[in-house]
Amino acid sequence: MKTRVLFLCTGNSCRSQMAEGLLRSMAGERYEVFSAGTRPSSVNPLAVRVMDEIGIDISSHYSKSVDEFVNQNFDYVITVCDNAKESCPFFPGNVKRLHWSFPDPAEAEGSEEEILAFFRAVRDRIKTKIQEELI
Repeated sequence: MKTRVLFLCTGNSCRSQMAEGLLRSMAGERYEVFSAGTRPSSVNPLAVRVMDEIGIDISSHYSKSVDEFVNQNFDYVITVCDNAKESCPFFPGNVKRLHWSFPDPAEAEGSEEEILAFFRAVRDRIKTKIQEELI
């Protein structure tokens, strides 16, 4: 059986979506991966763009509410923003909760290239954290 992982952030628009795509790409044969938000919005097009740059297609992803997953069992529930950590609901079973705090790339300011650089930096930090803790 695959290890079940749920990544959570506030809007399920950037960080959790990138984390879902990264783990699925890096170790999808070992993990069943999901993402959700405490207040879902829509997937940020720049998240899609920077993931595509490294060959990971998340263009079909959509924002989901954590409420869709509350009664499911997970091996890991990983919050990727401080707000989600504070409002994360209880999950049944022997779930391991991890908190990885990443800045929100959707709040980046500057030129298009500066904003993209921020998205790439967050993407790369998420990838490193996945490699260190899950793979």
